[in-house]
Amino acid sequence: MNKNILLCGVGGQGIVLTSKLTAAAAMEKGYDVMSAETIGMAQKGGSVFSFLRIGEDMYSPMFGKKSADIIIAFEPAEAVRMIPYLKDDGCVIVNTNPVMPVTSALKAGNYSGNEMLGYLRQNVRNLITVDGIKACQDIGSPKVLNMIMLGKAVKSGVLPFSIDDVTAIMEKTVKPQFVEMNKKALNWE
Repeated sequence: MNKNILLCGVGGQGIVLTSKLTAAAAMEKGYDVMSAETIGMAQKGGSVFSFLRIGEDMYSPMFGKKSADIIIAFEPAEAVRMIPYLKDDGCVIVNTNPVMPVTSALKAGNYSGNEMLGYLRQNVRNLITVDGIKACQDIGSPKVLNMIMLGKAVKSGVLPFSIDDVTAIMEKTVKPQFVEMNKKALNWE
């Protein structure tokens, strides 16, 4: 069983932590894991993505186009940017709330993410959308989007572990005062 996972979004959304928790949960289940992250522009609101491979007989953390079993996208435009990596039968989980690129904001541009979401709806057979703003409001913190997205990915059945597996890892790695809130986020419906 090999799984290729691509996490993407913009700086500050918690992609790197999500990748690390996903990797740790897989390793705890006995799987080999390889990962590679691109975080150089994170501080400026730029693209952040993480390739994560779970399985056996892997020789590189990167994988080619048409190879991702799942894309967990924290931002609609970043999901569209990474679609070439998705297998034909792959799953995309996307936060429907856009983050306006710095270049658009500087030019007083208008970016709502609707065109990107429309493209995803037309081109992805297995698409799960998440209203990240509503979810964060339900939980009571804007900082739990990453756990909401990870919870949705685990519940999709694509990943080889459960919410309980992620919770166990989270309890070991997240500061104690944030554990309950993050558990709530993992289980958000």
